[in-house]
Amino acid sequence: MEASSAIRTNSGKLLLSAKGISKTLADRHILQNIDLEIQEGQIISLIGPNGAGKTTLVRVLLGLLTADLGNIYHRPKLRIGYMPQRLMIESTLPITVRRFLRLATPSFNDRIDATLQQLEISQLAEQQLISVSGGELQRVLLARALLRNPHLLILDEPAQGVDIAGQAKLYALIGKIRNQNGCGVLMISHDLHLVMSSTDEVVCLNHHVCCHGKPDQVSTDPAFLELFGAHVSTNLAVYTHHHNHEHDITGEVKTSES
Repeated sequence: MEASSAIRTNSGKLLLSAKGISKTLADRHILQNIDLEIQEGQIISLIGPNGAGKTTLVRVLLGLLTADLGNIYHRPKLRIGYMPQRLMIESTLPITVRRFLRLATPSFNDRIDATLQQLEISQLAEQQLISVSGGELQRVLLARALLRNPHLLILDEPAQGVDIAGQAKLYALIGKIRNQNGCGVLMISHDLHLVMSSTDEVVCLNHHVCCHGKPDQVSTDPAFLELFGAHVSTNLAVYTHHHNHEHDITGEVKTSES
């Protein structure tokens, strides 16, 4: 596979495209001639070292930053659900998960309840937001994005602060949401071992697109190996996660009920 800055897919319907995107911040070339396309029902994972420009690219795609060069296309009436990398919560703020979701995206209770159930966190509805765990908060933020009924989900480090068992389950849940809702997904991730088994296409970014393609192709690409090291690819081997038990959202092993 040849390294390229062009990302092309032939199936599905186009949701968003970026052509020739370049961005300079504080005299640093953060993004250089980036091309990207996202189709309906496609999961694309954006990976790269710290400072590679991943979050800047997402901000440009969302319209929060203006590119210096290039063009962004959004399908008409495109709805985007965005899950930020982190959320700062005032420790004295008395707000339940349900209230937080209603403030963020006005919705009827039945819609909120259905979304919480889909994400397996119905028990959190009346809990104070400040008291939920890191893994639970990530699912609350994902629920917030889903309440927009998006055509495209953009997830910035969705598994941040989640333990390894919770990460595997969260990525599996994202795939399930894609299958159920038919939405496209663009997610930034550093969790290489897990993301490689949870995505359709990988884009390796280091200010420019170093390489892209199917996970098994990217994991052996010279540009990927130069960034992450041959030992990562050797241990990666399109990681899959199998075990004979289930974990709850906190990472504890579930016990069977008689």
